Amino acid sequence: MRRGIRPSHVLGFLLAASLLIMPNRTGNPPGDAQPRPTHPQESFESLDDILRYISDDWDNLKRSLTDCQTFKDVKTEGAPMLYLPADAGTPPGLADMQQRCSVEVKHLPAMISEQSLGTIQRHGLLYLANPYVVPGGQFNEMYGWDSYFIIRGLLRDQRTDLAKGMVENFFYEIQHYGGVLNANRTYYLGRSQPPFLSSMILAVYEADKAAGKPDLKWLDRAYGFAAKDYEQWNREPHLAGDTGLSRYFDDGDGPVPEIMGDPSDYYRGAAEYFLGHEGENSPHLVRHDAGEPASDAVGAVFELPACDRESKQTSKADCSTADRVSLTADFYKGDRSMRESGFDVSFRFGPYGADTHHYAPVCLNSLLFKTEKDLEQMSLLLGRKDEAREWAHKATDRRARIIKYLWNQRRGLFFDYNSTTDSQSTYEYATTFYPLWAGLVSRQEAQAVAGNLPLFEQAGGLAMSRFESQAQWDYPYGWAPIHLVAVEGLRRYGYAADADRITSKFLTMILRNFRLDHTIREKYNVVTQSSATHIVTGYSQNVTGFGWTNAVFLELLNESPPEVAAQLEKNRPR
Repeated sequence: MRRGIRPSHVLGFLLAASLLIMPNRTGNPPGDAQPRPTHPQESFESLDDILRYISDDWDNLKRSLTDCQTFKDVKTEGAPMLYLPADAGTPPGLADMQQRCSVEVKHLPAMISEQSLGTIQRHGLLYLANPYVVPGGQFNEMYGWDSYFIIRGLLRDQRTDLAKGMVENFFYEIQHYGGVLNANRTYYLGRSQPPFLSSMILAVYEADKAAGKPDLKWLDRAYGFAAKDYEQWNREPHLAGDTGLSRYFDDGDGPVPEIMGDPSDYYRGAAEYFLGHEGENSPHLVRHDAGEPASDAVGAVFELPACDRESKQTSKADCSTADRVSLTADFYKGDRSMRESGFDVSFRFGPYGADTHHYAPVCLNSLLFKTEKDLEQMSLLLGRKDEAREWAHKATDRRARIIKYLWNQRRGLFFDYNSTTDSQSTYEYATTFYPLWAGLVSRQEAQAVAGNLPLFEQAGGLAMSRFESQAQWDYPYGWAPIHLVAVEGLRRYGYAADADRITSKFLTMILRNFRLDHTIREKYNVVTQSSATHIVTGYSQNVTGFGWTNAVFLELLNESPPEVAAQLEKNRPR
């Protein structure tokens, strides 16, 4: 059932399909500062209702240069700005938009570097030629890895032109901004996100092919951009030591500017954590003597109470002095690199993600293996057999290195590898399912990973980890993209019953909260099966919309047997 399905009569369609193949809350959740959005539809109860919401929401989340809300950015202050590439002319119609939306337009420096980016006084939106779908809420730009899942949903809902235009936008980013960006804002220049471009390209190509319009000329052009995107992950500074694997790495230094509110509040929390848990000699902190200038500090200097941290009876008198500390340059490099990973914030790469750039991650290298296999497939479709053999060789080599460094046979899980300490992490994380989705594991390895599902599986689906760090990408929270990766990986290796069970749990939870909230959220507490979140470490909102959750709901539903949809409808309140 790969064709898109419109909202109406979905249950009847799925039940009919089963005959063909037989026999063979009102109010806001705590921690969410946003009001519940209004929506024109009146019913929020049935499966048809949520599918109608998703179908309508693509237009609510669509942005283009003709729409003034495209330029809104609650993460920064000041009048909206639009930046054009240095080598691009002024597109037609821009003058009208400038006046209507009160947007100032400038060109970027000719050479994009850490030094030249420092000359940008006011951050703003980066020009893209085609309309795109944003995640929602404060995320009002086109994001790198979000867009893969959004594109899958658009294709499922037969919005192929919009999906293809988004892929074209990524080609534009590679051509004019140096690579696929975290998102199209100036403060994201120098940082990418997990590489899903080849997966986007093949999804669009296959959709065109299914419609009887295979476009090899477009695929040939896309192949060049995919190969160029791949190259950036396989050269310095994205190499993980001498492992032959890759890492996340942000080119910038110091604090990031895009944190809502005062970024120093977040970084103060990190400094307090390291001082409290690792002490004054923490490798993530620099001490500064009282009364001495801290001109060598990277970022803010924090005065933190020097209390007896071991005592549970600390009084104010015990805190009369203060430690003056700043976070190290290496911490900020890890912090920035964690944001390139997309998993911000998690303690997977150490507390606050401080050591992200020291790891060869399971997710990134699985995606690069899939990119190599995708480029092999594209080469064959384009009649480039020699290039196909080269890509196949690269994939074989990467698979061997992934198994050598990231696979733990005794535990039956994949773990990230610290190339600085030459040691495998022990942090159990849901990215262990990425190798199954990419198709790089043996049957025995897949069986071992599937056997470890109870480590992550909860009443509402899969939790990201087993450690409650109070950050959004750890226990007890579950996210749509990881569910799609895990479920499709399990199906690929024949674990259909597990895939169906997890799908049913996750979709049931989303639909139950849709009935209460009248919206779809970016993440859920899979233990309590609720959209209510209590996040202390880092970004704490639970944004509505929501692009990739909408898309994954569609994909998981349509990839499941009709019984899953029947169960969802059966659980409807009467």
